[in-house]
Amino acid sequence: MPRIAIIEDDPPTSHQLRQWASRAVPEAQIDQFFTRHEAEAAIKATAYDLITLDIELEADRNAGVSLIHEATKSRHVPVLVVSGLEAGLYRGVMKALDAWDYLQKPVEEHDFNQTLLRMLADSSEEKSAGVDHLHIDPLTTTHPTWKGERLNLAATQQRILHAIYARRDDKDPTVSYGELFDLLTSGKNNENLKRQISLIRVAFSDVEGKKWNGIIAEPLRGYRWVER
Repeated sequence: MPRIAIIEDDPPTSHQLRQWASRAVPEAQIDQFFTRHEAEAAIKATAYDLITLDIELEADRNAGVSLIHEATKSRHVPVLVVSGLEAGLYRGVMKALDAWDYLQKPVEEHDFNQTLLRMLADSSEEKSAGVDHLHIDPLTTTHPTWKGERLNLAATQQRILHAIYARRDDKDPTVSYGELFDLLTSGKNNENLKRQISLIRVAFSDVEGKKWNGIIAEPLRGYRWVER
């Protein structure tokens, strides 16, 4: 029975997230916390299977930062950030925190539940698979790496990267648009896919210290990995 913590200082939003999570995972035990103090105490005392939280709690604009550090310093815990912070700025959040994914408010039930279920599934597979030494494999490591450095990628981007990288040695290494659309939680269209690919390239560029383009587009077909 998975145990989920919802950390959100706005009661209506908290209750909504709880209702959605209950529908997505009926067997889950769900705890709600509205302040940093009570959430911090619970995280220290309880081994949660997943934590969803806002970055700002009451007057503390960075409460979520401290809570994620507390939650992840001793063990890997899937953390989903649900915040009003602009999506374009989320990379800074993901880089500073050990968060698995990010959803910008307002959030739709379908997006929230799909992300929740994927994170629980990935976490369960990680526990059963153990440690994998591949540089890039989001199915078995919370933080994929490239050349020993952590890649700053959200869960959706990790799934896309994994699909493309895993096909690299095939006779036809191109992953079709349709296959990649299936990996998107929402916005299953070319514009959103391009945005996710762009963020993957930026993450690699951060590690390389220069522009990286190891994933290229095949017009009218999809994307493929190219060795550099």
